[in-house]
Amino acid sequence: MDRLLNTVRPYAWGSTTAIPGLLGTPPTGTPQAELWMGAHPAAPSRVERDGTPVPLDTLIAADPEAALGADTVGRFGPHLPFLFKVLAAADPLSLQVHPDPEQARAGHADEEARGIPLDAPHRNYKDPRHKPELICALTPFDGLCGFRAPDATAELLAALDVDSLKPYADLLHAHPEDAALREVLTAVLSAERGAVADTVARAAAAAERLAHEDGPHRQAYAAYASVARHYPGDPGVLAAMLLNHVRLQPGEALYLGAGVPHAYLEGLGLEVMANSDNVLRCGLTPKHVDVPELLRVVRFEATVPRVLRPEAEPDGSEVYDTPAPEFRLSRHAMAPGAPAHPLTADAPQIVLCTEGTVALRGADGGELRLERGQSAFVAAGERVELAGADDGTAYRATTG
Repeated sequence: MDRLLNTVRPYAWGSTTAIPGLLGTPPTGTPQAELWMGAHPAAPSRVERDGTPVPLDTLIAADPEAALGADTVGRFGPHLPFLFKVLAAADPLSLQVHPDPEQARAGHADEEARGIPLDAPHRNYKDPRHKPELICALTPFDGLCGFRAPDATAELLAALDVDSLKPYADLLHAHPEDAALREVLTAVLSAERGAVADTVARAAAAAERLAHEDGPHRQAYAAYASVARHYPGDPGVLAAMLLNHVRLQPGEALYLGAGVPHAYLEGLGLEVMANSDNVLRCGLTPKHVDVPELLRVVRFEATVPRVLRPEAEPDGSEVYDTPAPEFRLSRHAMAPGAPAHPLTADAPQIVLCTEGTVALRGADGGELRLERGQSAFVAAGERVELAGADDGTAYRATTG
């Protein structure tokens, strides 16, 4: 077991205080958006070897089976299949979707064959893998997830009383679900930006007004108004209005599979995902939006977001149930003197303390204490148990 030294990513949408608050460090005054725990080559965690920090991806590459286990290497190859993050959003992230495995392989192969550089701004597929992900709230956390039923969205748009939105509302009423959602999203994202800017401004002003009135969509209108304040005139604001607004309470989570449009808006949470960079953006970003490819990947079906709550396991942990083979997230509430939770597994693990203090104890009697915000890597097969040094909470990411 090794303590991890992690990298903070300073994206513009990040909070200036949330990650420093978790880590117990002074704010720098600049956004700190994501704390990465894992072996992604863009910002790998480091572990100490003979007093020298060694990148975790380098350590894994030196002996993949020792670090990951033969089963993980056989299933996913000689790399850590998941990335674990602390995500701190002060402003909305881009509206986006992720491809399924077949789409990712085909898209990556096509862009490779066409010679598009990996760092090209119009590159969609950085690797041949899909990117399912789970977001778990540490504070109240707002997001957008999946299409609302077309009739319900038509009523929401009608309540805004903006003349230029009425054709979209009519389309949502007039077509079958998948055709209606496809036609409206296509129209919104294909419109000339200048032409749609006035509609976005009027819709935003109406949403701001309705957010202060009693009604069934009050929180949703507040979310859309906030998005519009951050991205004035962006067609993605209208795309966002097609989606369900979700507010997670601490400990609740959302699983996001392929083709589901989503955006994180505000809050502190844990994100665990397959180790991929494949993102197709719908808007709310200055980055490239490939509308034809996006429309090929999006699943045009209405959904009711399924909020996940952890399910108790016999070992005392609580697990968030998802279908993703690349990752599995569990929560461990620990108290001094309470039974330890065995963590020995034939798979790699990353343990993060989010409250109090916890201790990782090895079979050799060694102990690694983790304070709030600290994390550790546990290699496959290493005999370890998790105990409470004082009242503490830890989250563990491993393979599914």
